[in-house]
Amino acid sequence: MTTSPTSRSRSHVRSHVRSVAILTAVALMAAACSNADDAEEPDVVDDVLVDDASSTVTLVAYESFPVADTDLNSALESFSAQTGIDVEILIAGDTGTMVSKAALTAGNPEGDVIWGIDNTFISRAIEAEVLEAYTPADASAIPDRLRTGAPGGIATPVTYGDVCVNVDLGWFAERDLEAPASLSDLTEEAYADLLVVQNPASSSPGLAFLAATVAAFGEDWPQYWADLRANGVAVTDGWTEAYYERFTHAGGGDRPLVVSYGSSPPAEVIFAPEPLAEAPTGVIEQTCLRQVEFAGILRGTDNPNGARRLLDFLVSAEFQSALPLTLFVYPAVDGIELPTEFVDHAIIPADPYTVDADLIETDRADWIEEWTEIVLR
Repeated sequence: MTTSPTSRSRSHVRSHVRSVAILTAVALMAAACSNADDAEEPDVVDDVLVDDASSTVTLVAYESFPVADTDLNSALESFSAQTGIDVEILIAGDTGTMVSKAALTAGNPEGDVIWGIDNTFISRAIEAEVLEAYTPADASAIPDRLRTGAPGGIATPVTYGDVCVNVDLGWFAERDLEAPASLSDLTEEAYADLLVVQNPASSSPGLAFLAATVAAFGEDWPQYWADLRANGVAVTDGWTEAYYERFTHAGGGDRPLVVSYGSSPPAEVIFAPEPLAEAPTGVIEQTCLRQVEFAGILRGTDNPNGARRLLDFLVSAEFQSALPLTLFVYPAVDGIELPTEFVDHAIIPADPYTVDADLIETDRADWIEEWTEIVLR
């Protein structure tokens, strides 16, 4: 989910999760003395060549992927300990920026595996031939409903959640103002200058929210956005700026309504300076669009075997169990137990908006162009 209210960085940084492979002197001598005729064949596991223990695989991820000490990093350290493969994390900006970079370097990628292309951007990645097909060993544990948009194993679902408008409940309570309850409410005068959204050209939640308005209003969606602009909607390039700079609760900004996630409220509880019985933020369920995030192998990777082994690990129970309290998304794999905080405070809307992947593929560029003309010019 993509993107979540954990610690976020807008800079492009690298984090290394390292495991040191120790080669004994005997093994080194044996390797040096052996000749090509009697050398052993490389180990093969499930038709995948086992990489040399000193190899490195680079995981390209969006800006909200944690690069500090978290359960995800611990899981990746476990992967390194099990395989002897080091994992380097390359942060590539918000999802839209990440996919754009991957498209520009398709066939000669900056990394080996990419994490977090959501269902509003996956068609763009497929069209640009960013990915190469591979089906992880445990992919059968991922329900079919999450696979829409990535046929033939071109990418693997790894998380799901919902993009929704979040509300600073305290801000509205202090003013004795009832919070909006629907997309239509956001255009009312009572909520003028209160909403901040992300640019759909560069942001995954921004594009998801645009898609939600298309699903809700059909051909009238441009008029809806004209009404939002007239009502003072603010726009940021990405989620981090919107949530941590403009949102009143998290960033001390001037906007008590922000496009974020149905799973943002439990993060506010977990990271609150004092224990909270209730989340200080809420979700407008009638604004939510279901979002699925994918991971995949980057076409042209220098380490295809390491990339496959890492993708296998990303859908393992060990890694999937670490997702809720680090990225604040739901695991794509069935049967993963959710933490209590997530169950108590996250919102799964009963009837979220959905948009057919084929429609997104054919109309996404036109939507963004028209949105830009309406909202930014």
